[in-house]
Amino acid sequence: MTETDRSRTIRVATDVGGTFTDMVCFETDLETGASRITTAKSDTTPPDFEKGVLNVLAKGGVDPATVDFMAHGTTVVINALTERKGVKVGLITTEGFRDTLEIARGNRPDFFNLHYVKPAPFVKRYLRRELPGRMNYKGEETQALDLSDLAGILEDFRADEVQAIAVSLLHAYANPAHEEALLDAIRALWPEVSAVGSHQISREWREYERGNSAVLSAYVQPVAERYLRRLESGLTEGGFGGQLYVMQSNCGIDSLEATARIPITMVESGPASGFWGAAELGKLIGEPNVLALDIGGTTAKCSLIEGGEVKIMTDYWIERDRTSAGYPIMVPVVDLVEIGNGGGSIAWVDDFGKLHVGPQSAGAVPGPAAYGKGGSEATTTDANLWLGRINRDYFCGGAVEADMEAAGAALQTVADRLGVDRDQAAQGIVRIANNNMVNALKLVSLNRGHDPRDFVLVAFGGGGAMHAVALAQELGVKKVVIPTGASVFSAWGMMMSDLRRDYFLTALADLGDGAAAALEARFAETEAQARNQFAAEGVAADKVALKRFGKFRYQNQEHTVEVPIDGAVTEDALARIAADFHDAYEKEYTYRLAAPVEMVGLHVIASAEVGKLTPVEQPLSDAPAGTASKGRRSVDYAIEGTHEAEIYDGEKLLPGMRFDGPAIVEDPGTTIVVHPGNRVEVDRWGNLHILLSVTAETPTLEAV
Repeated sequence: MTETDRSRTIRVATDVGGTFTDMVCFETDLETGASRITTAKSDTTPPDFEKGVLNVLAKGGVDPATVDFMAHGTTVVINALTERKGVKVGLITTEGFRDTLEIARGNRPDFFNLHYVKPAPFVKRYLRRELPGRMNYKGEETQALDLSDLAGILEDFRADEVQAIAVSLLHAYANPAHEEALLDAIRALWPEVSAVGSHQISREWREYERGNSAVLSAYVQPVAERYLRRLESGLTEGGFGGQLYVMQSNCGIDSLEATARIPITMVESGPASGFWGAAELGKLIGEPNVLALDIGGTTAKCSLIEGGEVKIMTDYWIERDRTSAGYPIMVPVVDLVEIGNGGGSIAWVDDFGKLHVGPQSAGAVPGPAAYGKGGSEATTTDANLWLGRINRDYFCGGAVEADMEAAGAALQTVADRLGVDRDQAAQGIVRIANNNMVNALKLVSLNRGHDPRDFVLVAFGGGGAMHAVALAQELGVKKVVIPTGASVFSAWGMMMSDLRRDYFLTALADLGDGAAAALEARFAETEAQARNQFAAEGVAADKVALKRFGKFRYQNQEHTVEVPIDGAVTEDALARIAADFHDAYEKEYTYRLAAPVEMVGLHVIASAEVGKLTPVEQPLSDAPAGTASKGRRSVDYAIEGTHEAEIYDGEKLLPGMRFDGPAIVEDPGTTIVVHPGNRVEVDRWGNLHILLSVTAETPTLEAV
């Protein structure tokens, strides 16, 4: 950078979604602290996703050579898994356990289906090989590892064009020595092959889950590494010389090098960043309890944030639904529910005349019928457009001319199947989509013992603001918050993330007298490991923040509840920890037992700030909201009927402005639907607060 450039810093975040690639750029004056924010969206470009990233930078007018810090989230891993576009994998496991992947679990979801077939393993049986050697559950060697057959196994793998090897040995979570020795031997005999051990991904028990996680990580590792290297190369060719971080599924970021080694950690990197952003936004505006909703072009995702904390779990499955058991991935992932409902979700009528929306999506190409790219099936976007909720003259921020003839024809096809007119078909599509999303929000709130009325709904993504109020009304939520830059909010969340790693470790222990010293030692050992890993990457120990959690259960039960642990584990603290567990267990399962409590595992979060963004407050304006008005138009709200709505230019709304519904707020990336009876206020950071139940006593945002 030039001398003049050093007076500013430029930080960029990019997020590759299923339909669009988003970018948000913060240019900050180092002397005044003033920031200029630039956002952009462009089409996602599979299979060369890095092209979409470079395209969106160019579209936003960002020169990579001027960027100091860049965070990146991507769907490349989840896409490779769901589309089966990984590489051929070989598995080496403990003698007698090659069929663990085949046996899987007996808790099939479609229990009464006599023709049920388990999901096929990602590794065929002839590529699953065994070696003698055994550790017990305490991590003690009971049989030495025998590598005499390894050379022959690798020769077979070469002949079968295996490109990656997964290693999963029994009880490696307790002692990884055998896995480490086997990986060293593989690298010595075949340096070019990609190899990963289960202990590198998880130090928790569950043999099937841990083994499958290693297999899926190996399956995507070459694909993800090539992608990350191509992205790095493209940025470098453009002059980029700053820090490049990759968003992880645990709401943190990590280095490109670390992620390239174990890419399965970014399986849900896009949603994680949005939910982390929602948690940070909640703290900023004094609303630590948040229901976060992200509606994109392909899916809708939601998560519950309590007390400003995003819940992280390792019980994560892909492709799991009511008819399929799916596949487990035992990595730290934000606790979320995802459904196939987004702006591009296709509406269809089954043989019984029932209307459905999703999970099939029109994607970016051909996209909704209104895109005019050849799409002929009606989508949620087409329905919103037809009802006037989206401005046909400002479609996609004015970048696309809405093909209303194609949208009408697509809706007519649905209408004919239902025996209704186009308007009724469009209303039905919006209502069905809303119902699907409400059910998802109930799964993360009501089904887990939380009352939605105690939370605010933070909605983002391209479609979040369009449906948020209707969903909040159904759930009884009193306020909806639409963040500034809602359409690229996941990218914004990356700028709020820390360098973060989660350490989960199985550690069985009763909470009886004398247990504290052993538990404290396990926590201290794990924290030392975390500090050492950060130190190896140049992060000083005093920059690393640590948080402790424990997984507890009633003795001999199956399910656990995670409880935060403040401070050292002492004998005096054990009673408090047990009491916290009883409370947490009752909240989730509605009852408590007079039974001994035992610890199953520990969870340590290690984080360090690396250029985290600090939002800047703006002064409240005295200008009336009418100065941002674009006029009025008739809008069908699908639930409350048709109303004349005031239309506002979102880019002209200033902090302190307030207005009442019915209204529509339009900005280039999203449309905010404000229903009749709602009140809207713009806070000091440009976020829109939509109050659903307006009374004379309803407070304003002046205190925020």
